[in-house]
Amino acid sequence: MIVNDVLISTVRTANKNTSIKDIASIMCFNKISGLPIVDDDNTLVGILSEKDILRAMFPDVTQMLIDGVKPDFESIEGDYRNVLNKTAGELMTHAVATVTPEMPLLKAVSMMCSKQIRRIPVTDEYNKLVGIISIGDVHKAIFRENLLNTTN
Repeated sequence: MIVNDVLISTVRTANKNTSIKDIASIMCFNKISGLPIVDDDNTLVGILSEKDILRAMFPDVTQMLIDGVKPDFESIEGDYRNVLNKTAGELMTHAVATVTPEMPLLKAVSMMCSKQIRRIPVTDEYNKLVGIISIGDVHKAIFRENLLNTTN
């Protein structure tokens, strides 16, 4: 199998100016954990995950250790409102691992496993977003193929 066999081509995306509040709403209401960030030409410019949003709430632990300050996690939770006012461009990961539609599926999975990511954008030769694959989609596809090809 190749990536094109399992990619999802209808992908929810955002742009760099989309508010984190809008992105968090999309994630929560659609039960997805990340969005590709694209420009007006559908060129992939970043990716934003729930982890990126939550990480923005935490202070620099190294600096806290230097300053001898103990983190007050309950007050930090209140900072979530401040994070919601930021934009995707402020929190997104810029260096995004991608795969191509023609890539062998298990090669894509090996990249995902080695980078410890659950989803990876699929782009063409011009870095245009054409879809996304997730570990779950891959597992379902391999399961279906093996289930259907099992002889008794």
